[in-house]
Amino acid sequence: MFIKSIQEGDYFQAFDNTTLCELIHPARDCSIVLPYSIVHVVLKPGMTSLPHLLKESSEVYYILEGRGEMHIDNESAAVAQGQAVYIPPGSKQYIQNMGTDDLKFLGIVHPMWRKEDEVILGV
Repeated sequence: MFIKSIQEGDYFQAFDNTTLCELIHPARDCSIVLPYSIVHVVLKPGMTSLPHLLKESSEVYYILEGRGEMHIDNESAAVAQGQAVYIPPGSKQYIQNMGTDDLKFLGIVHPMWRKEDEVILGV
């Protein structure tokens, strides 16, 4: 049985300006056979993740807490707790924290996240 707690996770600053805790990544958790990875993401109030894209992977953000504005290619929309956002492969994406509290969400990447798949586009 594999169980990993967010409370005991190792958070790190990601390339896109967010703070991440890897919950499940099959390439690092050898006992898990899955085609996707999951991270817990925290974005501080007033902050924006850097525009980036995943060349081959799709991604889903599931908003746990807070409110933000999601940007995918030329579209943007308000997002809040309980909403899921689908991000197609190759799409320019970033998210802004529009609230006064941390924006927290899960990032599910399929196929699993790989460094060589991500391109940081800057501002």
